[in-house]
Amino acid sequence: MPVCDICCEELVSESDLKTHLLLSHLENVMSCPFCSLSGVSYDELNFHIGTAHEEKELDLQDTLAADDSAAESGQRSSADSVQNQTYPSPFITDALTVKLENSSATCNSGLNPASPLPASHMFCQDNRMAAPNAGIALTQDQGATSSIKSSPRATATPKGIKKLVGPPPAPSMNNEKDNTTEHRKSKQKRLSSPNKEKLFSCPFCSLVCGDCFILQEHVELHLQHQATSEATIPEAGTSAQVCSSARNESGLQLYECPMCSAAFVDNSSLQEHVELHLDYGTAAAAGDLPEDIKLVQQLQEEEEKKRKEEEAKREEKDFKQLQKVFGMDNSGGYRRQMERNMERAVSRGQMAPAEFHRKRAEMMESLASGVDDSRTRTMGVLEALYEFYQREARDIAHVWLCAETDHYSTSGGDKGWGCGYRNFQMLLSALKRMEQYTAPNTLPDSLPSIPRVQALIEAAWAEGIDPQGASHFNKNLQGTRAWIGATEIYAVLTAHRVRARIVDFHQPTGPRNTHPRLFEWVKNYFSLHCSRGSRLPPRLVKTNLPPIYLQHHGHSRTIVGIEERKNGSVCALLLDPGCSSGDMKKLLNSNTTAAFLSRMRKFPGHLKHAQYQVVVVEGVLTPEEKQDRVLHSRMLRAERIP
Repeated sequence: MPVCDICCEELVSESDLKTHLLLSHLENVMSCPFCSLSGVSYDELNFHIGTAHEEKELDLQDTLAADDSAAESGQRSSADSVQNQTYPSPFITDALTVKLENSSATCNSGLNPASPLPASHMFCQDNRMAAPNAGIALTQDQGATSSIKSSPRATATPKGIKKLVGPPPAPSMNNEKDNTTEHRKSKQKRLSSPNKEKLFSCPFCSLVCGDCFILQEHVELHLQHQATSEATIPEAGTSAQVCSSARNESGLQLYECPMCSAAFVDNSSLQEHVELHLDYGTAAAAGDLPEDIKLVQQLQEEEEKKRKEEEAKREEKDFKQLQKVFGMDNSGGYRRQMERNMERAVSRGQMAPAEFHRKRAEMMESLASGVDDSRTRTMGVLEALYEFYQREARDIAHVWLCAETDHYSTSGGDKGWGCGYRNFQMLLSALKRMEQYTAPNTLPDSLPSIPRVQALIEAAWAEGIDPQGASHFNKNLQGTRAWIGATEIYAVLTAHRVRARIVDFHQPTGPRNTHPRLFEWVKNYFSLHCSRGSRLPPRLVKTNLPPIYLQHHGHSRTIVGIEERKNGSVCALLLDPGCSSGDMKKLLNSNTTAAFLSRMRKFPGHLKHAQYQVVVVEGVLTPEEKQDRVLHSRMLRAERIP
């Protein structure tokens, strides 16, 4: 006898089955009797029931087979408690219907008693699949214990639930019934029962039970209520709030995971997501993670450890390189570097041992006195420039020169780091020729050596000038090869009551990273002090102004004058400590002055560093003004242009 695969109704012949399918299960208008699936074809619905609801289909066939047997024998079990009242069936044909007669028997969940119990999803904490029994539901008597009663017509009938069976189908032949039973047994698939001693807790409420099948039915009640209820928030004190729900902007109801912030549009997706939580959480708590996850975690930890070690090594290397560049690597200062250079010259045969000892004795004497030995000094530089502009350079409209200044070049003891000290010596050579700066308690009586300049800067820090700069060098310069800049020059000048000012050209002001504002400022510095009271400035002016200390990243130089050409362009004249004293003597020779002057000329296109700072001397400070500057030097502020 053919059986309908959708509603399990037994029919007489194949033609009756086709008629039944067309009338009861019209193509493309079919709906699943176990869940909310609808609008699919017969083949799709048949495949869906055979895969997603296989166990329910088998249970229905068991029930129908039991009804057939009871009809043939004419016996009815008194334990079935069948009522004569008719109930609506959730299936198209006669099938099993479950009714909740006692709402308290549904875990106080506040569910609709007439709602069918879907079994399309498996849900238990230990993530083991169990075939649901349509005749099992959860009761909560005396806490969270469950009571299951059995009847002759069902595997188990819980307390408060009655099973109602519709009219029995027509009797079938024995061979057809055997084929149906054999077909049912071939489709049936059961897994082993879970450990009875293990306790399972509901992820939505506080219920704990010892059977995963009971927990599954309980969770399905939660999900069924969530699917049928339109209320987003249950009343206070109701345990039917399985998971918090919300609606997005389009009005679609979303279901949020009770363990994280993920949201889903249907219960099945939410159930699979929560099962992943429970599966991973149980394995992590027991320390029984999969081998691949353990391997991934181990690889991540090893990679993170390796990355941190490489980063620490790179930072240490960069820090040592930075210390070496700025002379803070404790490799010795001026004296040690001079001795090594002379020892290297002796080993190469460039210096005799007797000469080595003589020069070393002279160096020690100079260091002890604190006076520069003047071996790198070149005098008469500004005078030679003045004579050159008088007889040459007719294409220049105006030239302004500073006061007489000596040139100091680096030596073997400060090569690579002593430019700031040498430029300070150039500035001092000009100030010592001016009467206002030679008063008592101002500048030193003699030109100091580089170690002596380091001692003067440390003394300025001790007076409280520029405490930030002092902390940068750890208040120690002597015996090191540390670079100094504009702030250290300002500190030592302020300590000797010399009025100084720092001007910061902190960004380019012209095309291609040039600084035309810097050249304009230098021109105004020299020209405004000389053109007072005169309408037209002379072509060549030698002022009594000190030179300008110019600092940029990695190097410093001294500005001793500026040219203004007939085409309107300007050019600064710079003395570089990197130029040797032998080359500077070429400037003093009238035959080579023009050729060497091109090395001193710097047009705006030659100065393209990101930032420049200048230190300009503007007079002498009174004791009160000096004290005021000391108090305000805790945070040095430069004049910024622009």
